[in-house]
Amino acid sequence: MKSHRQELWFETPTRRALLNITPQVADALHASGIREGLCLVNAMHITASVFINDDESGLHADYERWLEKLAPEKPHRAYDHNRTGEDNADAHLKRQLMGREVVVAITAGQLDLGPWEQIFYGEFDGRRRKRVLVKIIGA
Repeated sequence: MKSHRQELWFETPTRRALLNITPQVADALHASGIREGLCLVNAMHITASVFINDDESGLHADYERWLEKLAPEKPHRAYDHNRTGEDNADAHLKRQLMGREVVVAITAGQLDLGPWEQIFYGEFDGRRRKRVLVKIIGA
């Protein structure tokens, strides 16, 4: 069994963003040389997420509205966490809703994604550099 570890780094210019990272994960898989196995992709920061869904702009807008309804950014004073001097309590909650990581099967050297599935990095407290871990194991 082989193992490959790679970090992807992102810095979004906005507080919130959804980035399709499928090509970068596929590049990491290619670099690994692994043909059969599993690929873990996880956000290494507590206000960011990795998830799988469709790359469709209407769905992305729906996510923004849904997340903002469930965990609105403002008023900042509504969150106990923000009493520590932070203003990102909503980002922690959004991350919890969207998830920390995904695991994708690797078959014949390809990410074994379903129709329309893509891997996304969800940023909920951006404007600073954050990383995503890609860990691939297999043969």
